[in-house]
Amino acid sequence: MQWEVVIGFETHAQLSTNSKIFSGSSIQFGAEPNTQASPVDLALPGVLPVLNRGAVEKAIQFGLAVNATIAPVSIFARKNYFYPDLPKGYQISQFELPVVQGGAVSFVMERDGKSEIRTVQLTRAHLEEDAGKSLHEDYQGMSGIDLNRAGTPLLEIVTEPVMRSAAEAVAYAKALHSLVTWLGICDGNMQEGSFRCDANVSVRPVGQVEFGTRCEIKNLNSFRFLEEAINIEVRRQIELIEDGGRVIQETRLYDPDKKQTRSMRSKEDSQDYRYFPDPDLLPLAISEEWISRVKATMPELPGAMRTRFVEQLGLSEYDAMVLTQTKATAAYFEEVVKHAGAAQAKPAANWMMGDVASTCNREGLEITDIPVTSAQLALLLQRIADGTISNKIAKEVFAAMWAAPSADASLADAVIEAKGLKQISDPNALEKIIDEVLAANPKSVEEFRAGKEKAFNALVGQAMKATKGKGNPAQVNALLLAKLNA
Repeated sequence: MQWEVVIGFETHAQLSTNSKIFSGSSIQFGAEPNTQASPVDLALPGVLPVLNRGAVEKAIQFGLAVNATIAPVSIFARKNYFYPDLPKGYQISQFELPVVQGGAVSFVMERDGKSEIRTVQLTRAHLEEDAGKSLHEDYQGMSGIDLNRAGTPLLEIVTEPVMRSAAEAVAYAKALHSLVTWLGICDGNMQEGSFRCDANVSVRPVGQVEFGTRCEIKNLNSFRFLEEAINIEVRRQIELIEDGGRVIQETRLYDPDKKQTRSMRSKEDSQDYRYFPDPDLLPLAISEEWISRVKATMPELPGAMRTRFVEQLGLSEYDAMVLTQTKATAAYFEEVVKHAGAAQAKPAANWMMGDVASTCNREGLEITDIPVTSAQLALLLQRIADGTISNKIAKEVFAAMWAAPSADASLADAVIEAKGLKQISDPNALEKIIDEVLAANPKSVEEFRAGKEKAFNALVGQAMKATKGKGNPAQVNALLLAKLNA
C-alpha cells in the first residue's frame, strides 16, 4: 500500500519585547532560576494581568507580513490544565477569536533536483503566555521549577495540514524563521527556545480523503532534528498500521540519540482544556489607525522587495524569491548591485544563487560570515562584464579570493594580476592561435565543412585550451567561425 504523509505545524515564536506579556518582568535568557518572576507570574492572590502593548504590535506586524486578517476584536481565554510549571493552573491564550486570522507563507523548495515555489496556508496566529520550566537534571528523584519563563510572550503560528513531506515541512519552518527574524519580532534562537516547532504528523492511504490519526511531536529545536523526527514518526506510524495496530492520538518527544519518537502524554482536544474568556482581561480592540501606525514602522517586507527586484532590476520571480529568503542574503545582494550597477543585477543574482550559495553550504557559513565582501564580488562581476576575464576564469578568481581574504576592495584585480589570468582579447594574438589550431586539426575542419556542428565545438575547445582558458570566448567563436566559412 502507498501512503501519503500529512503534516501541520504549530510554531511558538518568542516575541522580542523587553518584558513579559502580562507583567513587567524581564525575559532575558540565562538568569538565575526564579529571579525574573513577579507576583503576576507567580499567580499570587489579588494580582491582575496587564497586556503588553509591544507584544500586540509584533503580532500585528506578523499578520501584515503574511497578508492575514488582523482581527478588530480578539479575546484572551483561559486554557485550563495542570502542570507543575504552570502556577495558575491555566494558561492565558486565545481560542475562538485570535489576533491574526489566515495568511500564507511562500518559500522555495528543492525537490527531485528542481526548485519550485510553494505556499503554506496559515490557520491563525495567536498571542499567549509561556509556562515555566521543570528542571530534572540537578535533583535526584525530584524536579525543580524555574518560573523565569512563565509569562514570556509567545506568538503561536498554526498552519493548515497541507504539507506532504518532512522536506517541505523543514523548508516552511526555515521560511517562517527567516520571516520573524526579518521583521525583528523574534530573535529566532532555537537553542534558547525562542523558536520552537511542534509537528502534527499523520499518514493515510493515497487517495483517502479522511485524515489519519495525528501525533504531535513536541519542541523540536533544530531543523535537522525536525526532519529526522518527522521521517521517523512517519515510518513508525506506517509500520504500526501495516502490522495490524492503530495510531493513538498523543504528544510525543524526539530522542535524537536513539533516533526514535517516544510517548510523552495523551493528546488533548480543545474541549479538554475547558476554554473560557479570561475575566481579568478586556477584549483586545485593534483599530485601523493602530494597524497603520504599526505598518509605518515596519521594514520593507520580502514580498515588496521581490516585486521591486522584478520591476526595477529585471529579475525573474524565482530569482527574486530565492534572494529574499533571508534578510541578510537580500542585503548582500543589494550591496553588490549598488557597487556594480543595476546592469549587473542578473549576473549578481546568478552568482549569489550559484558559487556564493554552494561555497557557503560547503563551508557551513551564513552569508553574514563569508570572507568575500559585496564590493569585492561587485568588482569581479565588472571584470567579467568588461572582458578582463571570462566567467570560467572568474570562478577561479572567486575561489582564490575566498581562500585568501583581504580588506582590499580591489582584491579581484590583485588576484587576476598575480595569477596572470587576464583574458586574451587582442584579435591578432587570437587569430594566430586559431590558425595554429586549424592547421593542427584538419579532420575537424573537414567535418565542420561537411555539416557536422559538433566539430565546431571541438575546435573551440582546442582554441580555448591553446589560450589556457584565457581567450575571450565570444571573440574566439567569431574568429573561428569566420575562418571556417572563408
